[in-house]
Amino acid sequence: MSAPAHGPVSETQRLATRIDGPVVLIGDVHGQVDLLDRLMDRLARREDFRDRWVVFLGDLVDRGPDPRGAIERVLELMAAHPRTTAVCGNHDLAMAASLDLVPTPAEAQWASRWRRGYQCETTFASYGVATGDFEGLAQAVPDDHAQLLSTLPWVVEHPRVICVHAGLTPELPTTTQLKILRERDFSLHRPAWLCRQDLGPDVSPRDCRIPIASGHVARRQAHVGSDRILLDCTGGLGGELTGLLLPEYELVTSHREAHPVRRHRWWPFGRRVA
Repeated sequence: MSAPAHGPVSETQRLATRIDGPVVLIGDVHGQVDLLDRLMDRLARREDFRDRWVVFLGDLVDRGPDPRGAIERVLELMAAHPRTTAVCGNHDLAMAASLDLVPTPAEAQWASRWRRGYQCETTFASYGVATGDFEGLAQAVPDDHAQLLSTLPWVVEHPRVICVHAGLTPELPTTTQLKILRERDFSLHRPAWLCRQDLGPDVSPRDCRIPIASGHVARRQAHVGSDRILLDCTGGLGGELTGLLLPEYELVTSHREAHPVRRHRWWPFGRRVA
């Protein structure tokens, strides 16, 4: 590709990565604007919404019908509700890397990888560009969309939950992984914390003392456990877009009002990373 169509992003435009207070964690949107609108309508009717953080767990784009609209909705929410942030998903990284919005090495071949294996056709279509026309897409993506994609953090940290798209690996200490996530190492061809498929309900570092919240792998129902929270209940292919309210421990979806969560195992009240 030629030089990026968008300029550098200032530090002031970066999303919050350390948050506290009430929060709602939202699973993968994947261009499903109708489900996102329904879920946000439910949340906005809550009396405590103004004081609540909204954290998207990654994968705004691909698969669903309107990835452009999903990014637009998140930007609108950020403007109207400053307590909004998000982590980068592997689909978001693939789009950003393919458009040279982040500094990945050429040998990573993100453009061909995104085109071949990420079901990105709806993303191109939502910007009015033929699938595979990367130059056209780079020109069609508005600056604020490009800025969001290029600045998505890889981790958002809360005193009672760590938010990362796929999860933390069991092979490395938590502090080591958090350091890498905070720095966003774009030289990695396939960052495990965004891309691994095997970081499921029972997989986390032994030294991690608070739950790790993720999306990434679609499930029929949300999983809320003492070590892992998994909230991708659509995979971009239908179902209920799902959010988890903390500290209430209630699930709210695009189809259903908030209701108590069915917890798996015991809940670690007050636990923190060592």
